[in-house]
Amino acid sequence: MSSTIESVEHKALRTAVAALGQRYGREYLARVAREGGHPDELWADAAKLGYLGVNLPEEYGGGGGGIAELSIVLEELGTAGCPLLMMVVSPAICGTVIARFGTDAQKRAWLPGLADGSRTMAFGITEPDAGSNSHRITTTARRDGDDWILTGRKVFISGVDIADATLIVGRTEDARTGNLKPCLFIVPRDAPGFGRTVIDMELAAAEKQFELTLDEVRLPSAALVGDEDAGLLQLFAGLNPERIMTAAFAIGMGRHALAKAVDYAKTRQVWKQPIGGHQAVAHPLAQAHIELELARLMMQKAARLYDAGDDMGAGEAANMAKYAAAEACVRAVDQAVHTLGGNGLTREYGLASLITASRVARIAPVSREMILNFISHQTLGLPKSY
Repeated sequence: MSSTIESVEHKALRTAVAALGQRYGREYLARVAREGGHPDELWADAAKLGYLGVNLPEEYGGGGGGIAELSIVLEELGTAGCPLLMMVVSPAICGTVIARFGTDAQKRAWLPGLADGSRTMAFGITEPDAGSNSHRITTTARRDGDDWILTGRKVFISGVDIADATLIVGRTEDARTGNLKPCLFIVPRDAPGFGRTVIDMELAAAEKQFELTLDEVRLPSAALVGDEDAGLLQLFAGLNPERIMTAAFAIGMGRHALAKAVDYAKTRQVWKQPIGGHQAVAHPLAQAHIELELARLMMQKAARLYDAGDDMGAGEAANMAKYAAAEACVRAVDQAVHTLGGNGLTREYGLASLITASRVARIAPVSREMILNFISHQTLGLPKSY
């Protein structure tokens, strides 16, 4: 089977998830966001059908698949207008890291719940002064007997209010060199000293963003995920799926906007024929479709490499996929709104809010400029500019 052609199983998964998404749609998610709620019904239905944990090991209640399958789920929900942002965080980042590096006890404690949707986990890496530079993370973890003490701040952390715990990226001091190196800790929501403040976002989304404070948070040794000497490997085991899933989120949103624009262009009549009959309308929509399809191909490549265990190859492809999908999404949304004219800005058609939402993938989880840095250094071998 060619790597560029989806399997029968993947096509069947797409069809099934699309049917679930169509039962909810854009209006459901918009209503939940307006009311300040969470998409609990959709989350529960997706979990019941086995979609949330499709990438997690079967022995812990998951589907035994990989990021390839999970990205299909998110893309199709997004195409229906109801993407679940916490899928990027809970099963993709946290579930993957725990499945790959967690202790048996951590796997038993977390994976069944992450797989069936009964438990969720947030992910905390970004800091106010570090931005995309994970090497400047200042959240530190120091030993105190058998315990760890975490101190620091995080910002733009999604869904902390609904998460049972947050997987926090801190840094420990290497006893031999004195260098700080990244490590991952499971911090329960009610841990003493673990505070959160909601960030007032212009973005209309059900998932809230938070600033976190860790004030001498004491954790047992069992809170450390994986080996404290393999921090970067463990960190990127979570960051590569995050980039692939962000691509899926963006491609789904772009497809959703494009479908609305195409439907409008087929039916809206001004000069004796539908406006889609004019090349000035039709060609930009065709171009948006091509760009989304190209981004999806790179996303599929990245997912395949990651699921095959090629972390280096997946890192390059995941960054490219995230970049391509974000650009394609922004252009698709912009063209969709433009195609509808004034109607593109009305609440009835539901496209205007995507103008803001579509930019998220350009900014998070890493800016497009940092991806260009990565490709210029790692792929092209050009000297670093910083």
